[in-house]
Amino acid sequence: MMKKRLSFEAGHRRKFLLVIDNSEEVNAALYYAASRVQHSGGSIVMLYVIQPQEFQHWMGVRQVHIEEETAKAKALFRLFRRKLNQSGFEDVSTEEVIGEGNEAEEIVRVIDEDEDIAILVLGAATGSDGPGPLVSSLASGSTGGPFPIPATIVPGSLTLEEIKSLA
Repeated sequence: MMKKRLSFEAGHRRKFLLVIDNSEEVNAALYYAASRVQHSGGSIVMLYVIQPQEFQHWMGVRQVHIEEETAKAKALFRLFRRKLNQSGFEDVSTEEVIGEGNEAEEIVRVIDEDEDIAILVLGAATGSDGPGPLVSSLASGSTGGPFPIPATIVPGSLTLEEIKSLA
């Protein structure tokens, strides 16, 4: 893993990386990142990671899975863009990235490939099972070494108004 360069010269915009899925807590992370972008500039990179299936013995099965997950990712991108527009964040710039593989490894790969990504924003689950598998895996250091950028964990139970007052 390359060492992350965290200086922002002219022409570089700070980007907030947001991992999206169907979880409730991703909304809090989305609004927090958007609020930070409005206050400090930059943009949001929305990452959807296609998880490998357990059973992929046939190439056709794998291809169908990839196509279905890509369609799901695109629908989520549209949904989150619409949520931003409806919540007063219509001026927030976003990028969309679809990755495939282990989620933590894909996050590190995307960070390594885009030198402008400076902060990972994650929402913590609100249930009694803990903060969620991604937050837990990153916090435990299971990414194979030191994490290359700061991560902000946003409580998934925060309201839009509370988030706007924080960022």
